[in-house]
Amino acid sequence: MIRSRRVSSREVVDAHIRQVERVNPTVRAVVRDRFAQARAEADRADARLAREDADALPPFHGVPCSIKESFAVEGMPWTAGLVARKDVVADFDAVTVTRLRAAGAIPIAVTNTSELCMWMESENRLHGRTSSAYDPTRTAGGSSGGEGALIGAGGSPFGLGADIGGSIRMPAFFNGVFGHKPSAGLIPNAGQFPNGEGEMLRMLGTGPLARRATDLMELVRTLAGPSDDDGVCEPMPLGRAEEVDVSKLTVYDVRDRESLGLFSVERSLLDAQEGAAQALARRGARVEAAKLPGLRQSIALWAARMDSGAKTPYAEILGNGARVRLRDALREIPRALRGHSPYTLPSLGLCVAERVTRRLPADMHGKSFEALKRLRAEVEAMLGTRAVMLYPSHAKVAPRHGRPMLWPVQWGYTAVFNALELPVTQVPLGLDREGLPLGVQVVGAHGQDHLTIAVAVALEAALGGWVPPPRWS
Repeated sequence: MIRSRRVSSREVVDAHIRQVERVNPTVRAVVRDRFAQARAEADRADARLAREDADALPPFHGVPCSIKESFAVEGMPWTAGLVARKDVVADFDAVTVTRLRAAGAIPIAVTNTSELCMWMESENRLHGRTSSAYDPTRTAGGSSGGEGALIGAGGSPFGLGADIGGSIRMPAFFNGVFGHKPSAGLIPNAGQFPNGEGEMLRMLGTGPLARRATDLMELVRTLAGPSDDDGVCEPMPLGRAEEVDVSKLTVYDVRDRESLGLFSVERSLLDAQEGAAQALARRGARVEAAKLPGLRQSIALWAARMDSGAKTPYAEILGNGARVRLRDALREIPRALRGHSPYTLPSLGLCVAERVTRRLPADMHGKSFEALKRLRAEVEAMLGTRAVMLYPSHAKVAPRHGRPMLWPVQWGYTAVFNALELPVTQVPLGLDREGLPLGVQVVGAHGQDHLTIAVAVALEAALGGWVPPPRWS
């Protein structure tokens, strides 16, 4: 619409700013806005469009977006929710932010995360707690929860997130939007705090969240490719989702009890996954039920990979360079329960768990690595270049605030694919009887990002995709 001059960039930016101002007092997704700068950039985009050929302009010319606050955005807070970094302001743009700007996108705000991006609820003592776009009593997910909530509530058409255990996919799921965790090595992670180290950099995936599946492929193209300041990203052929013939794909529907995690999946989610499989079958895809019992070990596989890649202890990152000692973490837990600690309870729990896991027998991780290697070989052989897999996104729909602490490992449904380094697209599948988003993960072999996105586009066309939250419609 901007490119054809039916609307101006300024009109689109202003419309999204109005929606942010409307929804943010409830969802609390925005950490800091840059409305004045965004309006000025929109005016410059309109002036450029008036004097240049529209077809020569970049793909997201004049389109607003949002950015997870753990990415450096020049002039914006860069804290990842850590109280000790409350005065840190980025003086540069992360490489992926630079690429979005070069593609014409206009950031209008930076959004909330969990403390240090290491929990599935976006809550911290610096910026507070973010809620689902569909129900303020429920979590927006983490760690890209601010992105999920803002996009789900209509405040931004797309945004930038990062995912080391489900941090794009869970917020996308809980807020009814699309999200894509890329193949390991496809998109650079540089310019984030905290960033991964060693093996963890292969597990961390920077990628988009969006209201529309049709935006995902162009966003991935924009973000992909090596960067001088990122030691993991590598040249990788990138297919075209728009050229994929879904009728020629095999879709493996994995939802039997032997292949699911430690917690059983709600019937509404399994039924929605079945509906997605049927919709793809109607498009001509060959749908087969499949079993992958190795997926039941998801938490152990993810934890082994994380522990092997961690050079800097989490306790040291939490202490902003001065390690939080075990006895101090234990002392802070009662204060955190009363809301009097500068740290969140999940962060303190992770400090304690870190010390415990490092005392486990060394051969335990060795066995997990062998199991991980076998599982990846099995999945890659099954999927190849002509198939995708459907798999539950979580055991439950968006939980009420605080409930994830009662079942702290339900994110295994997403985390295992970080350990496997595979591309995954999170797809919304309508709402349940309570008006909460349903969804499914679409998994591909490494480097087959275009296949999972093509299936997401097909499901959006068949089933409707993002449903505007009734409270904000």
